[in-house]
Amino acid sequence: MALVRFNQYPALTDLFESLEKNFFNNEEKFEGTVPAVNIKEDNDKYTLEMAAPGMKKADFHINLEKDVLTISSEQKEEKEEKKDDFARREFYYNSFSRSFSLPETVDVENIKADYKNGILNVVLPKKEETKVTREIKIS
Repeated sequence: MALVRFNQYPALTDLFESLEKNFFNNEEKFEGTVPAVNIKEDNDKYTLEMAAPGMKKADFHINLEKDVLTISSEQKEEKEEKKDDFARREFYYNSFSRSFSLPETVDVENIKADYKNGILNVVLPKKEETKVTREIKIS
């Protein structure tokens, strides 16, 4: 005869297993909020479109170092409310950073960015290809 484990409260067990998995398991990967990015390539440029609604232009930092373009943001907000019988203090902190390795074809001197309607657009123009053609005379 085999022993069978009996679970009288399966919903409660599932809840505790879910809590244990999500809060106490360090092997789980943290999934924060990082804005989605679309990358388009045209004949003369690349365009990065980052969806970041509710942010301001001043919230973004765009850096270029050794052909790596990094877009980051950090927002902090603190609210404090005091009344006669209680005090409430709330904190809000949100940050992200995305890095992109740029191909050699990008003209890094002419990169432009703008932010409209919740979309950050970064335009990465391509370098003009120098076509070396010449006629070689036969001697």
